[in-house]
Amino acid sequence: MQKMLVEGGELLNGKVRISGAKNSAVALLPAAILADSDVTIEGLPEISDVYTLGDLLEEIGGSVAWDGQTVHINPENMVSMPLPNGKVKQLRASYYFMGAMLGKFNKAVIGLPGGCYLGPRPIDQHIKGFEALGAEVTNEQGAIYLRAKELRGARIYLDVVSVGATINIMLAAVKAKGKTIIENAAKEPEIIDVATLLTNMGAKIKGVGTDVIRIEGVAQLHGCRHTIIPDRIEAGTYAITAAAQGKEVIVDNVIPQHLESVLAKLREMGVTVEESDEQLLIMPKNPLKSVDVKTLVYPGFPTDLQQPFTSLLTKAVNTGVITDTIYSARLKHIDELRRMNAIIKVEGGSAIISGPVQLQGAKVKATDLRAGASLIIAGLMANGITEITGLEHIDRGYEKITEKLTNLGANVWREEMTEQEILQFQNS
Repeated sequence: MQKMLVEGGELLNGKVRISGAKNSAVALLPAAILADSDVTIEGLPEISDVYTLGDLLEEIGGSVAWDGQTVHINPENMVSMPLPNGKVKQLRASYYFMGAMLGKFNKAVIGLPGGCYLGPRPIDQHIKGFEALGAEVTNEQGAIYLRAKELRGARIYLDVVSVGATINIMLAAVKAKGKTIIENAAKEPEIIDVATLLTNMGAKIKGVGTDVIRIEGVAQLHGCRHTIIPDRIEAGTYAITAAAQGKEVIVDNVIPQHLESVLAKLREMGVTVEESDEQLLIMPKNPLKSVDVKTLVYPGFPTDLQQPFTSLLTKAVNTGVITDTIYSARLKHIDELRRMNAIIKVEGGSAIISGPVQLQGAKVKATDLRAGASLIIAGLMANGITEITGLEHIDRGYEKITEKLTNLGANVWREEMTEQEILQFQNS
């Protein structure tokens, strides 16, 4: 096990290139199950979640060949093998195997998904969609069993806007007989990315990016080549990092329209943000002004950037309030930031941040992926050295984050933990 050490105070300068979108990748890989010939996906982020999904594809008989950020998947020998435990438990996105295997084989057995704990994250809307398409869904000994004689198109209204449910129902419906209509669908760019792959495979999908998606089922899907979109959450993380501790930072390989809500808040704080077709130039101005943020479904402010933004607000003048309306338990980073001298109160689902304060280096723990990013940002602003454990969370979603920050001028490195430190970490 490793820990990350961040020596604060260095101003960041230069260019950082954004990787492929994690939240697309974790759905694109299971979607390849639906094809009957080779699928090639280019630009994948080199992160642990992606490799875990590759391993799961091999477990069900797929041939998976990696060439850097490109993966070649041959699904011809895949079978509906049960995946009740093991790697399924390591990430939440393993639930996309439900929709993909149900769509391909009319049956699936998938263990309840794992991933970061962010409060209740039910999959009832996924199950509602599968049942509407004709599947029988049962929970047996901690695994979800899906069985269908055949899938038939249906009209499905999602009670809550859900990215996961929208994608999972799409995966199950593309080969169902007849027409499927998903109402109150999520609109995230990652959904459009998955629909683009499926369309390239021969699926008939309309309305993606709106709240009504229409799918005409087809009998077969063929292989294709697809290039993933850039990761808007990684891009937003580096934009926030640059606002917190940057001089002039270029964030490269981005789609600025995917980040409008975040860039608007940075500008409101007094940060200079210049956009071009595929780049952002971030230049902070001191002092920064506090703002209030409420997370919402896309195109609102993303919940995945709430935690990094909390760290930024510790540097701003006056009081800012962040309210997370998506995940109730996504405030675990607050206690860690308090260890670093942050002045933050929690009231309900809101964090009230008073600033500016000078953060101090401390020993802290990343409790989930985006909490880890928030602690790195805090460490870059802090006096002294911040020691971060729980790097397995960070490595699930940020490709080569140590190297990317070092290239911007940050003083960041990793060290192996001692046996005593590992024991303390496991007991904490």
